[in-house]
Amino acid sequence: MTADSSPAPVPAATGTVTTAVPARLDRLPWSRWHWMIVIGLGTVWILDGLEVTIVGNVAGRIAEDGSGLDISAAQVTGLAAALYVAGACAGALFFGWLTDRHGRKKLFMATLVVYLAATALTALSFESWWFFLFRFLTGFGIGGEYAAINSAIDELIPSKFRGRVDLIINGSYWLGAIGGSLLSIVMLNTDIFPMEWGWRLSFALGVVLGLVILLVRRHVPESPRWQFIHGYGDEAEGLVSSVEREIEREKGGKLPPPAGEITIHQRKSIGFGLIAKTVFGKYPRRAVLGLSLFIGQAFLYNAITFGFGTILITFFDVPTGHTGYYFAVIAAGNFLGPLLLGKLFDTVGRRIMISSTYLLSGVLLFGTAWLFDRGSLTATTMTACWCVVLFFASAGASSAYLTVSEVFPMETRAMAIAFFYALGTAAGGISGPLLFADLTESGVVGDTVFAFQIGAGLMCAAGIVAAFLAVKAERRSLEDIAEPLSAAGAGTSGGAPGGTPKTPGAAPA
Repeated sequence: MTADSSPAPVPAATGTVTTAVPARLDRLPWSRWHWMIVIGLGTVWILDGLEVTIVGNVAGRIAEDGSGLDISAAQVTGLAAALYVAGACAGALFFGWLTDRHGRKKLFMATLVVYLAATALTALSFESWWFFLFRFLTGFGIGGEYAAINSAIDELIPSKFRGRVDLIINGSYWLGAIGGSLLSIVMLNTDIFPMEWGWRLSFALGVVLGLVILLVRRHVPESPRWQFIHGYGDEAEGLVSSVEREIEREKGGKLPPPAGEITIHQRKSIGFGLIAKTVFGKYPRRAVLGLSLFIGQAFLYNAITFGFGTILITFFDVPTGHTGYYFAVIAAGNFLGPLLLGKLFDTVGRRIMISSTYLLSGVLLFGTAWLFDRGSLTATTMTACWCVVLFFASAGASSAYLTVSEVFPMETRAMAIAFFYALGTAAGGISGPLLFADLTESGVVGDTVFAFQIGAGLMCAAGIVAAFLAVKAERRSLEDIAEPLSAAGAGTSGGAPGGTPKTPGAAPA
């Protein structure tokens, strides 16, 4: 049996099982199998980046006469962006609940299908209401992706690589943003495509790329950690054994023995009441941390970067068809942040890196707002400032997803990601675009400076919270960071599961 060819499992009668699956997964060396996981799960962020960036860059064109839609640029970057984020919040909660109940694989396939269908129908928009509706449904699909994929990443990647891989995969969004920026330049060139067709073809191309990703993702397996808790213990053991044999053939040697075992009381589902009691009752400090990180990054990204093209057009007279060049530059800075800093989250540690990336990006954004207010910036220097700000902010924002996906028990993981994403993004990602669209559309420098300062202040506040509350999760097993609710003796003062002693003095926070 191979990692991607096991038959559809049938749940066993729930009972008590002892397994070394988590320890066996964590002691694996990096291999071709892990690359398959990264490609299968990470590439959808490239699509998301392509999608969101195209919308930001074609906003001016869609608002022009002859585009085929009666809509303003402020509605595209404000109302449509807010609806996209609102859809993502709703999708995260809905699909997050299903992910914890029915598994990671079923849901990361289903959410991609929803995302692709809605994107295709966006390209066919003939009225503004249609455009708004399918922006919401596109967000609904991508919100589900956040919960299902981040759960799968953390549960399939070895602990010593988990931080950097999670950051880089979430940061790959910006590779799509680069592609979307450059693509919009071509698609908005009326010498190549008619005005009413260029922006539609931009969305359609994203659908084609998504179909390719869908085919690749079929080979990504279910999480063995989810399987053994939910009564699929034989399938989990078989999958991990298959992967171990594959890696031993690749590396040409035997794997070291796993560090220990964990005893689990299997269960088919976890109720909302128990999830809420666990997240807010047992881990209140971690809940405050997750919410702070998400609100800070959500406002910064969903408010300000959605409107970057509008800023260039309004304050620097950059032509509509040229904003993509500038956005490609800041997108590159965004991707390089997680790529170059990601390893430090596993070596220097979570607390130092999360707090410093949030604080640095906030301080640098305050500086950018000051220079912009003085009139010291051009379109080029403004872009350079943003590139530096977002180099650090992107690593910090990606670490928000990493944090909430690893600091809560296995059974609550997808729902915890969904909840903090939805609540934090609703606070910063829905109000942000609506507020920022009005501020930038006014054409008053002081209004835009004020929006910059709000984003900077929230990032700094989140960084201070992280300095005190961030969990030292680097290179630790998920079961050691947060004991599964299904673990035998969960909630007692015994040792950590998996045969690994708890850190002296450590307590749930």
